[in-house]
Amino acid sequence: MTATAAEQHGLTPPGAHARRWLILGVICLAQLTVLLDNTVLNVAIPSLTADLHASTADVQWMINAYALVQSGLVLTAGSAADRYGRKKMLVTGLVLFGLGSLAAGLAQSSGQLIAARAGMGVGGALLMTTTLAVVVQIFDETERVKAIGIWSTVSSLGFASGPLIGGAMLNHFWWGAIFLVNIPVAAVGMIAVVRLVPESRNPRGERPDLVGAVLSTAGMASVVYAIISGPEHGWGSGPVLLTAFAGAAVLTGFVLWEIHVPHPMLDMHFFRNQRFTGAVAGAILVAFGMTGSLFLLTQHLQFVLGYEPLEAGLRTAPLALTVVALNLPGLGARLVGKTGTPAAIAIGMSLLAAGLGAIALLGGRDYSGMLFGLIVMGAGVALAMPAMANAIMSAIPPEKAGVGAGVNGTLAEFGNGLGVAVLGAVLNSRFAALVPGVTGAASLPAALAAADGAEDRERVTDAFAAGLETSQLVGAAAVLAGGLLAAALLRRAERTGLPGRGRKV
Repeated sequence: MTATAAEQHGLTPPGAHARRWLILGVICLAQLTVLLDNTVLNVAIPSLTADLHASTADVQWMINAYALVQSGLVLTAGSAADRYGRKKMLVTGLVLFGLGSLAAGLAQSSGQLIAARAGMGVGGALLMTTTLAVVVQIFDETERVKAIGIWSTVSSLGFASGPLIGGAMLNHFWWGAIFLVNIPVAAVGMIAVVRLVPESRNPRGERPDLVGAVLSTAGMASVVYAIISGPEHGWGSGPVLLTAFAGAAVLTGFVLWEIHVPHPMLDMHFFRNQRFTGAVAGAILVAFGMTGSLFLLTQHLQFVLGYEPLEAGLRTAPLALTVVALNLPGLGARLVGKTGTPAAIAIGMSLLAAGLGAIALLGGRDYSGMLFGLIVMGAGVALAMPAMANAIMSAIPPEKAGVGAGVNGTLAEFGNGLGVAVLGAVLNSRFAALVPGVTGAASLPAALAAADGAEDRERVTDAFAAGLETSQLVGAAAVLAGGLLAAALLRRAERTGLPGRGRKV
């Protein structure tokens, strides 16, 4: 039965695709594979160091090459999907990701593995944007929020599963297996996409904005590189500041170019829509709070509570598992339907802030208090993320769905980096204030090594725990304020009836 015939028999809502849920499953499989590779390599560091004789700098580039290329290209990838076809770019992304995985699994040197990871990042950028754009195209308004909720749930599942899957595979196979396992998944995904996913593109066929693509890629890559390099070299160091300022200058040039070019890759008029700006603010701060807090938590679990890396990873999993448990049955979508997007975002962000506060106040030396905070955070993310992603995509015309997905991905990367940078800086500042002689770039292990006796080491550990508490509370305050601001902007946009796509947000 065709999609049209199915609609006539009442089986498919108007505007939705007949096999939309099957297609969503295929899309989520591709999305999960991409997200796993953001974290799976961390547990293989000892093996890589031994087998490839990799230096510390080599290992850092093995991990960061993927994220750097992916984040730099995500907006450009979304624009390409709109122009040349989302299905075509989805297949291209799977092919590049599969080939990059093959090259990574067979790499014989650090340089080869770094290059392969960069190639995987190109495929990952295409997959990150086209998957969400296809979801918007195949689901109608009544089911779109639930579908986006399931799509966003995969992000949390991928984050939690990466270290666990990597650790399990390394117990039985050599490190290359964590890449080669991607190949059959990519092959199955490619066959399914070819057979199931409908093609869609911008019918206007606007001229490609090559200058905008170069500027956005260079600017984002520079900013992300500065964020990645900050913890190693110090946030105030010359290379980090120079790269950050260069990235900011290039992105400023990108904005000015997009304002004046006849066919912009990203229409800056979107930012005049309060629905869009409200959702943008919320999306950045959800990523800020979640990634920044997890950055601190991994240190807390290992340095203060004494867990091994894999044990620490297992103990952060309740956050992601809560998101999965609440969003798979569509709780976030039902909340949006009952309360509206502004209220759903306000409730979700308030829960996220409360979870951060609980971790700060109850999780100092006791995992049970931290567990409670992680579950509350997960509930907040489950309610807020689908509502905000839907608000962003609903404020952008359907023919620009790829760019909208690129904006969503770019905001997530920016929020991730901002959370690590800001909350990490608060931690270092507080730690340095409590332990004389410790600079902002110093680590807890270095301070413990310099401590004189057990009493001094206890004082250093207590100071670090106090710094973690302060930074978590700062994160909670920022998330709460940002969530209320985002909800207020969205509520104001609804009341004033600002023009958008004519969809209820």
